[in-house]
Amino acid sequence: MTAASYPEIALEVRGLTISFVESDGSLDVLDDLSFQVEKNSFVCLIGPSGGGKSTLLRAIGGLLAPTSGQIIFPQQSHSQSLTGMVFQKPNLMPWRTLFDNISLPLQLAGKNQAEIQQSTREMIDLVGLRGFENHYPHELSGGMAQRVAIARSLVHDPEILLLDEPFGQLDALTRERMGEELLRIWGSKRKTILMVTHSISEAIYLADRVIVLTSRPAKISLDLPVPLERPRRQEMRYSPEFSELSRILHQQLSHNEENA
Repeated sequence: MTAASYPEIALEVRGLTISFVESDGSLDVLDDLSFQVEKNSFVCLIGPSGGGKSTLLRAIGGLLAPTSGQIIFPQQSHSQSLTGMVFQKPNLMPWRTLFDNISLPLQLAGKNQAEIQQSTREMIDLVGLRGFENHYPHELSGGMAQRVAIARSLVHDPEILLLDEPFGQLDALTRERMGEELLRIWGSKRKTILMVTHSISEAIYLADRVIVLTSRPAKISLDLPVPLERPRRQEMRYSPEFSELSRILHQQLSHNEENA
């Protein structure tokens, strides 16, 4: 195999450990995590609530410093300029219009007005919100607000998109539709995505690979490839292959809970 045959790595987590010092002692959250993420791939993280998944994303995004270990971006040296992050709540500024919320990262970066206008309008078109440029957050549905948050995270053209349970507050049907929207956006921009979800079905439907974490301190208990063909179609959810992947993940999560 030639060097060119190896997949390009967008992110490597090597021996990552994170502990917080609290008044009653140390809280160990992540324990010696190591994995790689291929460029342009879609990876989902699942595991118990409070198990450290959000902490992992925040560390990758440069919002938390590791206690030990490394987070390596082989192609870049500065994680903040490389990553975009979407949280469970859109966290839009209520006094700014949709356009101004999306353009905020470019304004903070000191980009010129021509670039701000062009890039922001491209993102608005990408997430299907043309015509809503002058609307304020309170005038948007939950799904629309989350699309604004995704556009804001992409407007500075990061290589890696970090999604922390972005559809967790949406109803089931809207959540399913937003999953389709996310796949469409990913197909258009071909970013590397690392997404936290509590939904086994969502993880299988969206991802190339699902990483299962244990309870705190989190370790990787399973790294499962998802060999379903793309583009994904809703009827895949009822296939024997999908059911088998669901069974494997459910069994692993149950095993983790029993041994917590």
